[in-house]
Amino acid sequence: MKRIVSIQDISCLGRCSLTAALPVISAMGVECAVLPTAVLSTHTAFPGFTCRDLTDQLAPVADHWAAQGIRFDAIYTGYLASAAQAEAVCQFFDRFKTPDTLLFVDPAMADNGRPYAGFDADFPRAMARVCARADVIVPNLTEACLLTGTAYRTAYGEDDLRGLLQALAALGPRYAAITGVRLAPGQLGVLAYDRAEDRFFAHAGEHIPASFHGTGDVFASACVGGLMNGLDLAAALALAADFTVECIRRTERTPDNWYGVEFERALPYLVRRVEDLRP
Repeated sequence: MKRIVSIQDISCLGRCSLTAALPVISAMGVECAVLPTAVLSTHTAFPGFTCRDLTDQLAPVADHWAAQGIRFDAIYTGYLASAAQAEAVCQFFDRFKTPDTLLFVDPAMADNGRPYAGFDADFPRAMARVCARADVIVPNLTEACLLTGTAYRTAYGEDDLRGLLQALAALGPRYAAITGVRLAPGQLGVLAYDRAEDRFFAHAGEHIPASFHGTGDVFASACVGGLMNGLDLAAALALAADFTVECIRRTERTPDNWYGVEFERALPYLVRRVEDLRP
């Protein structure tokens, strides 16, 4: 069985970060080890949440794993709360990457033209150093702009997006994908670039005009899980996008959907798709 380690925070209540990554990846038939960067009582949409930073625990956990000879088929990073955590992740890459280890980075730090609360103007440079080590990065449009120093706009043509992807790839990763882009009227999807082959590819799905906490985490988790099931990146991105749409579709009918995307209801769909697509 393939083994992924996911490095990001865990919200004890609410559907995001490790709370989403662990069940999604496990449902896809892949072991998911976790390295929590922080423990939150709830996700950040709840008022008055508590947070315990675990930066000082990252190196000791890595030391123990190295002493046990632990190996990973993929290292998947999500939300990192500080430049110190970004540096710790780079050190983890150096210790655990082998020629067969996939480095998959979701540079979760911003959306809708603004960085998340708590990030200063220097943080994108720290995240760019993490992205430079990766094989695959999957930023949204805001994060892509921050990583490349590009002014954010609400409307982009396909040529603009392709230029942005090439700028992302120039940071270092072989593959860059921008999520949540409008590719046609009524459609939302992902546009990606393979730097080694100088090739673009895309997948579009239905645009459901709703937004829920945790959809980016669900997308990234399904994508890296697809890659561990033998899918190529184009197929893994398409699977992740379709699964995310299915999650949104099932959540929009729920009155308290601010709590987070109800991915649990869509896991049977994901399992069937993986079984159909697996080589």
